[in-house]
Order: sequence, then structure tokens, then C-alpha cells
Amino acid sequence: MAALRVLMLGPGTSITHEAVKTLADNNCLVIWCGEEMVRFYAQGMGGTRSARRLIKQAALVSDPQARAAVVRRMYAYRFSEIIPADLTIEQIRGMEGQRVRETYRRLSEATGVPWHSRSYDRNRWGGSDPINRAISAANSCLYGLCHAAILSAGYSPALGFIHTGKQLSFVYDIADLYKTEVSLPAAFRITVEGPGEIERRVRLAMRDAFRETKLIDRIIPDIAQILSDDVPDEELGEYEDDPAKPGRLWGPELQADNSQGEAR
Repeated sequence: MAALRVLMLGPGTSITHEAVKTLADNNCLVIWCGEEMVRFYAQGMGGTRSARRLIKQAALVSDPQARAAVVRRMYAYRFSEIIPADLTIEQIRGMEGQRVRETYRRLSEATGVPWHSRSYDRNRWGGSDPINRAISAANSCLYGLCHAAILSAGYSPALGFIHTGKQLSFVYDIADLYKTEVSLPAAFRITVEGPGEIERRVRLAMRDAFRETKLIDRIIPDIAQILSDDVPDEELGEYEDDPAKPGRLWGPELQADNSQGEAR
């Protein structure tokens, strides 16, 4: 049990109260997910009891200069190249929009699937064309995987850098790193095969794509690189052996006095 870090419970799973308690006691993140991990519904105890990664994320998102630097690194990851320092965020965002439009055009030409624009109405799901429904289904699967990875590493899904204001803002930030590589190709590939049960077939295709790209192994290291997160593993494990251990006391110099904190 101590070697199990994440347990993903799919449809039809039954689990006892005592089993969940044992998993939590052994710092195992429990995730309720869809078939083959392509949906995220809820989670139990997080993957770490340390708040250091969350504090680092909050500090970066709260400092405009640091936040802008993270945003640039996110866009640089998508472009796979260095972005000139004299470009504004608005200019970079425009370049990103052009890159995504070019990806749609290229995939449309390669598969023969007609492409007009990214357009869908959540209240009229059946009114969208097959490719837009396929893209939405594929992105939903990608969001679920990124959400699970973010929680297991101790980050907040709400503290986004490019996206903001929603509990899933950081999930959208991270998922956008992989859409042109994973979800868009899968959506176009499945759409060209026909419209029947397209959402189900997309979910199966995304399951295979996650395995082929080894995406679940890449997300957390990519986040750490983008956030310049170099918190040592031994510091993240500070509270693992003793979950009831009080945290440090904050001070103006960001120094803690553990002895006083524990005495209180």
C-alpha cells in the first residue's frame, strides 16, 4: 500500500470506507474517473500533504512580472521555440491563434474532414458538426488527465496564468500545452471514420493517445519546468510521516519557528 501513490476508480467500482481511510493514511490520492482515466469526476486526499508547490504557484500568479514570465514559457512550450523578448503578451497570443488555425487547416487537409471554424453550443450539442463534437469530447478527456496530474502533484487547478477566474483555470493552461499534439489529431482522425458514436470512439482514441505519448508521465515534469519549481522531494515529504505535525509559522522574513508552532 505504501508504494501506491494514485488509485483511479473507474465506472462500476465499489470501495469500503475503511479502504478509503487506509489509502488516505498512506498518502495515496484517490480519483474517481471515467473509463480508462479519460474523465475526472472527483478526488480524495491530495497526492502530497505539503503546500510548498501550491505556495510557489500562488506567489507566481500574484506577481505580474513573474506571471508574465510563466505565460511566456507556456507559449514557448507550445511553439517549441524561443519567443523574442520584445513581443507583448497580446502579440504572442495572436501568434498562438494563428498557429492553432494553421493546425486545424493542416489536419483538415490531411484527413479530408471539412473545417470551417471552432463552433459549438453546449445547450444544443447535437446541433454541432461532427468535428466540433469530436474536438470537445477529446479536450474533455485531456482536461481530466491534466486535472488529476495537477492535484496529485499538490498544485491548485484554480490558479491559472493564461486562463483565470474559474476553478479549472490551471487545468486549461496545462491542457493547452498538448492539444495540437494529442486531442486535435485524435478528433480529426476519428471524425473521418464516420459520425456514428463519435464521442465514444474519441474517448477510446484519447485513451490510446495517452498511452502512446506517455502523457501522464510528462505532465508533472512539464509543470515544474514551466513554473521553475525546484522544490526538493525531501521537503515535499516533510509531513508525510506525521500528517498531524503542525506547519511552520509565517514571519516577515518568511522564516518559521517550528518549536514554537509545535508547542502551541
